[in-house]
Amino acid sequence: MIKEVIVVEGKDDISAVKKAVEAEVIAVNGYGINKDSMDKIREAAMRTGVIILTDPDHAGERIRRMISKRVPDAKHAYIMREEGTKNGNIGVENAEPEAILRALNSAKAVFEEKSVVFSARDMMFFKLTGAGDSKMRRQI
Repeated sequence: MIKEVIVVEGKDDISAVKKAVEAEVIAVNGYGINKDSMDKIREAAMRTGVIILTDPDHAGERIRRMISKRVPDAKHAYIMREEGTKNGNIGVENAEPEAILRALNSAKAVFEEKSVVFSARDMMFFKLTGAGDSKMRRQI
């Protein structure tokens, strides 16, 4: 799982990123970055950090600059134009998962392992709580 929140342009980009990695993703919906979206990005930047992954075209660069101006500590991930082009359409949504992963690695994304958490039901099932010998079982 990637620690940082990934910022993309649209919902199709979210799908492409989620095929490549497990991460929280925010879409800004193109040039129209509204106050709510910007507030979410700022909050994510303070909480975990953000990685900007926009389309490899003029519009994507403009959106990247708009976000960077407001979140200067953001990391930047780039896919190559060839990797994001399909039938003349340029966008992150066209990139293969491997290309997205390469871009995130180049941006120095922080990958974290998911920790396994036991539920109360698990603890009772394995007699780690609620049984006479629970304390001894937890020490093993």
